[in-house]
Amino acid sequence: MAASELRVSQHGFELIDEPRLNKGSAFPDDERSAFGLHGLLPPAVTTIETQVARTYAAYSRKDADIERHIYLRALQDRNETLFYRLMVDHVIEMLPMVYTPVVGEACQKFSEIYRRPRGLFISYPLRDRMDEMLASVGDQDVRAIVVTDGGRILGLGDQGAGGMGIPIGKLSLYTACGGIAPENTLPITLDVGTNNEERLADPLYIGWRNKRIEGQDYEAFVDAFVQAVKRKWPNVLLQFEDFAIDHATLFLERYRDQLCMFNDDVQGTAAVVVGTALAAVRTSGKPLPEQKIVVLGGGSAGCGIAEQLIAAAIEEGADPATARANVYIVDRFGLMHDGMKGLYPFQQKLARKQSDLDQIPHSDPTQVSFLETIRAVKPTILIGVTGQPGLFTEEIVREMARHAERPIIFPLSNPTSRAEAQAGDVLAWTEGRAIIGTGSPFPPQEFGGKTFPIAQTNNVYIFPGLGLGVLALGIPRVSDAMLMATSRALADAAPAKTGDTVPHLLPPLSDVRSVSRRIAIRVALAAVKDGLIPAMSETEIAARVDATIWEPAYQPYLRA
Repeated sequence: MAASELRVSQHGFELIDEPRLNKGSAFPDDERSAFGLHGLLPPAVTTIETQVARTYAAYSRKDADIERHIYLRALQDRNETLFYRLMVDHVIEMLPMVYTPVVGEACQKFSEIYRRPRGLFISYPLRDRMDEMLASVGDQDVRAIVVTDGGRILGLGDQGAGGMGIPIGKLSLYTACGGIAPENTLPITLDVGTNNEERLADPLYIGWRNKRIEGQDYEAFVDAFVQAVKRKWPNVLLQFEDFAIDHATLFLERYRDQLCMFNDDVQGTAAVVVGTALAAVRTSGKPLPEQKIVVLGGGSAGCGIAEQLIAAAIEEGADPATARANVYIVDRFGLMHDGMKGLYPFQQKLARKQSDLDQIPHSDPTQVSFLETIRAVKPTILIGVTGQPGLFTEEIVREMARHAERPIIFPLSNPTSRAEAQAGDVLAWTEGRAIIGTGSPFPPQEFGGKTFPIAQTNNVYIFPGLGLGVLALGIPRVSDAMLMATSRALADAAPAKTGDTVPHLLPPLSDVRSVSRRIAIRVALAAVKDGLIPAMSETEIAARVDATIWEPAYQPYLRA
């Protein structure tokens, strides 16, 4: 048997009904005879290229983005190879439909648009049957899992079981953008109930209709899940996604040394923001250690970004104390300081001393407002991760632009309706001087007779390449150095140059698979340096990465 041929035991409708194996009208005549498909398919044998043209035409006839999302999900559930071929061929157009921003609406309407099972729903009432539920996937070679509890979906909050749209979408990008074979991926939702009254009142809601389990019971449930995963797939890459602020860093610290895991909201977001910021800093001509940074949003994402920027500045020669002093966190109660009650440990490390507030003019004796912080700090970098739209007001942006020749402004919240500012407004308020990165996609913006591309600072530039490197080299843990390697690899792939008046901060999404390959190699080199895998040359690493990359093309089948 040729190496490219696959032995298949399914037959007839059973084969057509298996999305990982279905070829639809592209089954050749010999396979139709071998697998009993004559008569079940129309007589014409087509190519995958013809199928892509047909499906793209049908997709293009959809009027609403949510309908396009539903169509693509249905295609994925029918023929995975065709779905990914369509995705790869039209990645710039398809990515927003499969993931941000449309996936937010898809999560809100998940129960309404639910059609066919995909992944695992592990509900709290069945917590004693965890091993049984994981075993239900059979002999699938699971190597990458994305898990959520639906507690904090994008900027939309608690969506309960509807949060399953996130793991499904993320893993689609692992494959389309990182080349990880779909049979190696598994989306999982931990259904611990929901506090979303709209979901609980919805007669179509498919989740466990109960208030969220909290406290020790909740933590014990998540721990039981992690232990079950370790028993079933001890070498799996486990990505935590969209957990609430008080759980994201808790589980990251608890499990990061137990298995190969990371939290994309904390670490992936930080990595892509730092990569984009490094490209922006290069464009501005002012090195990172000299930048003053304000982060609006003191949650796990904002603090993760701050810590990664501090680490990057230290790598570039900054004194550790000075690097930390150059970063200011503002949350809904104003500038974060150590006199605030209820700060989480990860926030305490970034809080200013209460005595520092005396050096900043402020009208309220209990807090320093966002605007007062901007006036006093005179930041050169402004990052928003609040999930609240419009917080980067004209007054805020113009005040920043008064003191920064090339203000670097990243309104990162998504979906688009939650962005801290609109890209066109930021350009107008800074007279075209701003260097902009956004979380959701924005079209190029016109200002002053120039066209400005807007960098989508999206984790899709990071986690597929990180996952590819981990799977290709069998890396047992995700280290801080590996994450920093993803940031620097992304910055090095950016076409932006010093002094660009119209900067291209990130490579085009059409190149995302090549960017993922580059990141995978750099991740593996960092793992070698950390002693996580045996020493090998970059050439050897590249060969193993290339051997792992899956291409969406039909394999020939032999009857098992």
